[in-house]
Amino acid sequence: MLDIKLIWRVFLWLTLLFFTYLMVKLTLPYIAIGENVGFLRIKRTAQTIPVWQVAFYIHVFTSVFLLIAGFTQFSNYFLKNYKQAHRTIGKSYVFIILFLSAPSGLVMSFLANGGLISKIAFTVLTILWFITTAKAWQTALSQDFQAHKEWMIRSFALTLSALTLRAWKYIIAATLAPPPMDMYRIVAWLGWIPNLILAEFLIRKWREGG
Repeated sequence: MLDIKLIWRVFLWLTLLFFTYLMVKLTLPYIAIGENVGFLRIKRTAQTIPVWQVAFYIHVFTSVFLLIAGFTQFSNYFLKNYKQAHRTIGKSYVFIILFLSAPSGLVMSFLANGGLISKIAFTVLTILWFITTAKAWQTALSQDFQAHKEWMIRSFALTLSALTLRAWKYIIAATLAPPPMDMYRIVAWLGWIPNLILAEFLIRKWREGG
């Protein structure tokens, strides 16, 4: 008899890994620190602001680590057999978000494409990302591991916005093909709100033992 839950988990992991691979592929060209690479081609004005430039590169390169690190943190096998590695990676994940990725993301949100609507979306996303990660750390320190896992689920759901934003962009471009700036306004919100809704659903199911 087919194990539907196992099949679903394998499919989910393969999907996440595939989009992580795409994220790494998109990130590698930025190592050259050129002005005509990918996203930077449409950020000419922002590129003249040194603080934005620094924030951009910090955000881009730390995001890849966060995605990879997050996958290990939710593996029961990894947690059971590599507890010290779990703690070390978890601490790195928290430190990077609180002191590097979230602050740099906030700087970038102030100059986001799509005008005020997009700026508000990315600002709210960044603030929630910081808060959920800080709560995950706080609950780990107090050894409230159930709450810790719940806050980590929320935090990683927001971390995954780096992937889901692009996935929604591909889907909407293929089906609706709106103007570029309208697209950006849509995915600025759609990239993370469904993630949080799904996270809350999974947390509730986990509490119920489902």
